Amino acid sequence: MKIVIPGGTGQVGAILNRALTAAGHDVVVLTRRPARDREVGWDGASPAAWTKELDGSDVVINLAGRSVNCRYTRDNLRAMMDSRVRSTRAVGQAIAAAARPPRVWLQMSTATIYAHRFDAPNDEATGVLGGAEPGVPGYWRYSVEIAKAWERAQDQADTPDTRKVALRTAMVMSPDRGGVFDVLLRLTRLGLGGPVGGGAQYVSWIHESDLVRAVEFLIGRDDLSGPVNLAAPDPVPQRTFMRALRAAWGVPVGLPATRWMAELGAFALRSDTELLLKSRRVVPGRLLDAGFAFDHPQWPDAATDLVRRTRLGRK
Repeated sequence: MKIVIPGGTGQVGAILNRALTAAGHDVVVLTRRPARDREVGWDGASPAAWTKELDGSDVVINLAGRSVNCRYTRDNLRAMMDSRVRSTRAVGQAIAAAARPPRVWLQMSTATIYAHRFDAPNDEATGVLGGAEPGVPGYWRYSVEIAKAWERAQDQADTPDTRKVALRTAMVMSPDRGGVFDVLLRLTRLGLGGPVGGGAQYVSWIHESDLVRAVEFLIGRDDLSGPVNLAAPDPVPQRTFMRALRAAWGVPVGLPATRWMAELGAFALRSDTELLLKSRRVVPGRLLDAGFAFDHPQWPDAATDLVRRTRLGRK
């Protein structure tokens, strides 16, 4: 198959490109700064010469959007919104104009679309969308609005011959440098891998191999469209999550961090505490109902595998 990945130079794009290319597919990455073979330039906002790559392709996986690994300033939040909505609209316009449109469009979304909650898991059928929770920072609500606008842009695209799936993706765990697992493992090795803000908030995650397998599964299932949660079926409280990571690496103690300490750490890392403190209790209802079987459904096993691969040289 020919698979086009707009915005495919980040962590998730690298994982998918690596795996899908190894499986024998022709993968083309759309990027603002093409530098390698099978990379094509685009601006992420308007149809241009890049649209010919979609015409006659089999699958589009749109990952484009400004990274969330930044301080959530007003300008950065607006950049997140604009980059996601504009790129999704541009992809939709290219598909609509194609003489031979792709048969499926997988659109990146985020598990952040769900409410900050502890009482019950969020699946696609019964999950509570965020934005109205009491007692959370106002910019958390804006993050939810970004996610809603992102999905709405895909939903509104006039592409009747292309099946559309919104990938509500949890934190993707891989040993790649710079990814979320790499950051968390570095903190763990420094003795800082303890509970943050009490550690009751849930962490939703997915192992990279299950991410790839879920994408392949969704490509092949013509009966699945709309929002699909890409998350392992066992989200755990942050304190439990970090305890398992410490055990996998062999670190006996992880210093706890209060909310204000988390603020200082996030500022130093040029990131934001929402990534640490929001309770993302998300489960893959539609994938499980469709018969998808996870290779790494539970975090201790996944953490052990990722640590082993990190120690082998991140292979």
